[in-house]
Amino acid sequence: MIAPKIMIVEDEEPLGVLLQYNLESEGYQVEIVTRGDEADLRLQEHVPDLLVLDWMVPGVSGIEICRRLRMRPETERLPVIMLTARGEESDRVRGLATGADDYLVKPFSTPEFLARVRALLRRAKPEVLSSVLKVGDLVLDRDAHRVFRKKTEVKLGPTEFRLLEFMMRHPGRVFSRGQLLDNVWGETIYIDERTVDVHVGRLRKAVNTNRLPDVIRTVRGAGYSISEE
Repeated sequence: MIAPKIMIVEDEEPLGVLLQYNLESEGYQVEIVTRGDEADLRLQEHVPDLLVLDWMVPGVSGIEICRRLRMRPETERLPVIMLTARGEESDRVRGLATGADDYLVKPFSTPEFLARVRALLRRAKPEVLSSVLKVGDLVLDRDAHRVFRKKTEVKLGPTEFRLLEFMMRHPGRVFSRGQLLDNVWGETIYIDERTVDVHVGRLRKAVNTNRLPDVIRTVRGAGYSISEE
């Protein structure tokens, strides 16, 4: 994947850190700005691939920043996701009418946020995302929702597909069961960590047919990773 650049304008430090961690885990380059006036200056110097913009930031409001962006030729098409605690329909309409491309009401789930980022980048700037992931002899096509190993198609269920996609974005990196639960199933879903073992077992059985080497590595006491070889 090419590494798209994302700017987050958010004054709630815990939320900003959480979004930065998850976006960087997905392979994005991330910059955090905590004030609207500072963000306005930074955006005149450097235009990211996508902007995550909180409505209520100090200095200059998110809604005003969005209005200014749409008035400048260099940022009039910049993809913008607005974050806000305002959930009323009139507020959503105002945010979108000002120029936001998408709108998320706090609190929201991390998987939904990441999905919105990916969908908006794919629609607005398809050149910064790759639809095909390759690790060793494994190929995963996101758009076609198909997986191949040594040019032979591998049939996977939806959960195993998401699990493989996540691990293929970070080849060689070891993820604990808890990390896999949060990133594949979502932080708001409460299921037993043993569920991860079940799905990893199904995934391993599917991709390691015909006596092929096992591409999924179990790290005792740590978790799972996918081999880069």
